[in-house]
Amino acid sequence: MHVGTGRGRAGQRRRPRLSAMAQPLVVSLPLQEFVGLLKPHVHDVDFVLWDLSGPAPRSEIDIVVPPYPTRPEIFPRLSSVRTRLVQSGSIGFDGVAEKLPPGVVFANAASVHETSTAELTLALILASLRGIPDFVRAQDAGRWAPQTRPSLADSTVLLLGYGGVGKAVEARLLPFETRVVRVAAHARAEESGAVHGMDELDALLPEADIVVLAMPLNASSRGLADAAFLARMKDGALLVNIARGPVVVTDALLAELSSGRLHAALDVTDPEPLPAGHPLWKAPNLLISPHVGGASDALFPRLRRLIVEQIERMQRGEAPVNVVLRS
Repeated sequence: MHVGTGRGRAGQRRRPRLSAMAQPLVVSLPLQEFVGLLKPHVHDVDFVLWDLSGPAPRSEIDIVVPPYPTRPEIFPRLSSVRTRLVQSGSIGFDGVAEKLPPGVVFANAASVHETSTAELTLALILASLRGIPDFVRAQDAGRWAPQTRPSLADSTVLLLGYGGVGKAVEARLLPFETRVVRVAAHARAEESGAVHGMDELDALLPEADIVVLAMPLNASSRGLADAAFLARMKDGALLVNIARGPVVVTDALLAELSSGRLHAALDVTDPEPLPAGHPLWKAPNLLISPHVGGASDALFPRLRRLIVEQIERMQRGEAPVNVVLRS
């Protein structure tokens, strides 16, 4: 028998249980596999399948988990259902606010993707610096092609964005004996050290051997890495974008890559997906991965833990975590 709690808005303390016949929480999931992952870890929950591609299975759903990766254009379909929380599987939420119906509480997936994204960031940096793509091509051709390449050790890394992903990247850079310079929207002091503000960027860019873009996409970061930004980077520096494609002005980056002055590694591009025949595919000094920062087998166990936490907090009448929007 299910035992539930009274209903209330997300973020408000729920009423205590009134009877053993109270209704369980209703949680919608986009895939049957999610049900199997979650069911053993929670109680007093009715799971329903809904990928937001058709009518809602219930008129009231306590927690809606949309498909991953999250696409903002699906969220107007939430207008047909009363929900207390939408729990995204993505960290980024650019474009979501414009698509949410009124009265929706939206949480992102902070704590889910940071580790995998940081791992990929290190992989892109090391592969680019040590020439791994050249070695793969030489192996395919059966050629022994040794090279002397730059080392990550002793390099200065300018880390733009010091949230969860940025901090996870820094934690993996430091054991490689690097100097990490942290930059966020505003200067502040952290336990790890000083964080510079974006107003200091012009002075900091020429010092960096590697520039890592790890900030969210918003009005201030869109087009940040433009021709002037790239021109301030030192000759031979490496630009790594694990943020969002539009943070970089593609034509400006193409010009620098074509000249041979800069190198780049991109997990995200503008446009995305990168279409066949796009000049980035053949640009020199460039390594591209297809937006797979969070695409590892750590994804579903970590997302499960987050959803379980949200369910248990709602059952206890506590506010959800990771709320980034209230439409």
